[in-house]
Amino acid sequence: MGVISRKLSKSVSNFLIFSCKYKLAVANLVKFVQVEYKKIDIDDVASLRQIVGDNFLFTDDEKLLEYSHDETEDLSFPPEVVIKPLTTQEISEIMQYCNKRNITVTPCGSRTGLSGGSLPIMGGVALSLERLDSIIEIDERNLQATVQPGVINQLFRDAVEEKGLFYPPDPASKGSCCLGGNLAENAGGPKALKYGVTKDYVLNLEVVLPNGEVIWTGANVLKNSTGYNLTQLMIGSEGTLGVITKIVFKLLPLPTNDITMLVPFSSSEKACEAVSEVFREGITPSALEFIERDAIDWTLRYSDIEMQIPDEVKAHLLVEVDGYDIDLLFKDCEKIANVMERFDCGEILLADSNSQKEQLWKIRRLVGEAVKANSIYKEEDTVVPRAELAKLLKGVKEIGGKYGFKSVCYGHAGDGNLHVNIIKGEMSDKDWNTKLTFGIRAIFELTKKLGGTISGEHGIGFVQKGYIDIVLSKKNIEIQKGIKKLFDPNQILNPGKIF
Repeated sequence: MGVISRKLSKSVSNFLIFSCKYKLAVANLVKFVQVEYKKIDIDDVASLRQIVGDNFLFTDDEKLLEYSHDETEDLSFPPEVVIKPLTTQEISEIMQYCNKRNITVTPCGSRTGLSGGSLPIMGGVALSLERLDSIIEIDERNLQATVQPGVINQLFRDAVEEKGLFYPPDPASKGSCCLGGNLAENAGGPKALKYGVTKDYVLNLEVVLPNGEVIWTGANVLKNSTGYNLTQLMIGSEGTLGVITKIVFKLLPLPTNDITMLVPFSSSEKACEAVSEVFREGITPSALEFIERDAIDWTLRYSDIEMQIPDEVKAHLLVEVDGYDIDLLFKDCEKIANVMERFDCGEILLADSNSQKEQLWKIRRLVGEAVKANSIYKEEDTVVPRAELAKLLKGVKEIGGKYGFKSVCYGHAGDGNLHVNIIKGEMSDKDWNTKLTFGIRAIFELTKKLGGTISGEHGIGFVQKGYIDIVLSKKNIEIQKGIKKLFDPNQILNPGKIF
């Protein structure tokens, strides 16, 4: 079928017509640097099928639709083929083939991302790493593990806990997200507050470059000052620089005790103001989450969880401390309670059983699903220094009032990461599509003014690329584009993301 310039495939164009929301996607897409890519033909399909076998290359409409979306609102960009390799060698051969022919390749796993990072917006190959799902080794002597990128986060956490070890990063989708995707977005989660995010646990990576070459980025050691840090460069690069095929993690000893508290407030601002004071008391909780009243109400209606919340309560802080000495943990809880009382908190609930702890955390983890079920929405992943959290929340509400939208906010208050869910509600389609981008830009400009940035853990991907100029200078973006070009001169690997 030859080479065509696929700025926007016909199938994508037809799909976008059905929803006003997709105007934003189109606007972002056409900003992407124009590159001519080869449309996959029957000869390409036959050649790629030889690499992975008949059962692991798909061209049927049902499979293409399945791999056309992630958890980013309702966006859908069908690939031309879906390929599920099993080995690094197969991935290397696929990349070599596609690079020589200018066929785009979009790596993906469970597709739970929230920034459109795994959307195959230019068609081409959706390269699924789901079959690379082995925990190769858990090294108990060195507190390390070697895994493949298709391993599910929670399954990995469970496997190391059986050995008395601990892998802290715990994104909300931990029961379904893949570790490879966690690296692509540098995922965090509630425990990032005390223990750090994904990048803090990666020692070494096996990576297939866009031209098919295979490299290891570092060494399986805790200290490494040997050249540029390619390991950390890959983490958070959103699948644009290489395809990760093996990961070496460092692990920690498993904490033996934890205590969970739910603290109500009659003011969201007071709840946010209390956060920084906890750390000034010399305590670092393992988690400190902010949940707005609407977020909890929507979650309770969405789930089977039963909880009575007094009318005057407008927000909660969900606090967890962990460690080895239970008596010391109770002392920490007393100090935290004293801090909260200075900010006019209500009656504090101390979870008295594992089931009650699980129920409280279930509420927090279901907020995103509840919001999605309740309304058309747009989620932002703002992050500011935690002392500025109250100002950010107040500003978000004021911006919503100006542009006519409501918001439901929650997130990782301890590290200043506020998830802002902009709700369409009763807004007309016209207002939603004409005012939304201005409102989002205002929120991001406020975030920058407060010393923050536009994504704490979800990444830029496709849906946020139109706002990156707010926080990165032209020179910064130029340098990053240069890095991308060095790794991927033909721009075949996950094109149209970040910039």
